[in-house]
Amino acid sequence: MKPRVVKGNGSGIGMRALWLTAVLMSLSVSSAYSEMYIGGQVGTTFFGDNNKLTRVDLTDLGGPPGSLLTPRGSISGRDLASSPVWGGKIGYYFPSMSWFGVELEAYYTTPHIEQGPTRVTILPGTVVVGGSVASGSVTNVFPGDYFRVITIAPLNLMFRYNKARFQPYVGVGPGIFLSRINTTEVTFAGTQSSTKVGLNVKLGAEYFFTEHITGYGEVRYNYTRFSFDATESGSFGFDATYNPIIFSFGVGYHF
Repeated sequence: MKPRVVKGNGSGIGMRALWLTAVLMSLSVSSAYSEMYIGGQVGTTFFGDNNKLTRVDLTDLGGPPGSLLTPRGSISGRDLASSPVWGGKIGYYFPSMSWFGVELEAYYTTPHIEQGPTRVTILPGTVVVGGSVASGSVTNVFPGDYFRVITIAPLNLMFRYNKARFQPYVGVGPGIFLSRINTTEVTFAGTQSSTKVGLNVKLGAEYFFTEHITGYGEVRYNYTRFSFDATESGSFGFDATYNPIIFSFGVGYHF
């Protein structure tokens, strides 16, 4: 009787090896992937204490400009409405240090100032150009105003984990914040603008669906301090801290 020969063991081992290779390839990103990328994103500002103008200092009573307060008065924080965010970015990771790169991004949002009770405080002994001013605190309902902010982050330093299709990352860099307020109160109609440099920090994650196409999500923190001058129509001048938290998601393309 001839011994029974079992065939196919080599083929089975080969198929298992092929399957294992495919799994490993699905978990990793090829080192040949290009490092330059672009992306578009949409999102929203987060509601809560981080979505308001805080540490508001009253600097000028307005009408006419030049009625500077010494020392400055104070205004309670102004709530901002949640707002959509639109933007885009372009970046590059260095081949010699594939975990490190640089990025330019810009985004636009309109977190309008909401109507609400607002407290104005003038300290005793405060003077303005040409005389003194009564001290004390008063609370009135201030009308809402249109508020627009364009943020340009010219140089984000990017750090990522790039050993898999799913790649978490962090970015930090300066931000240039261009803001404009359009007053809705008819008697004080006018615009106030302020452009300041501040901080842009973000935490995100990106997933490679293909060698070139990705999807990503980010949470971002901004910080700057705006200074708005008084207007001829009587809008007072003030300084305020702007520090929103922004959630966004988008699609990227790696070249």
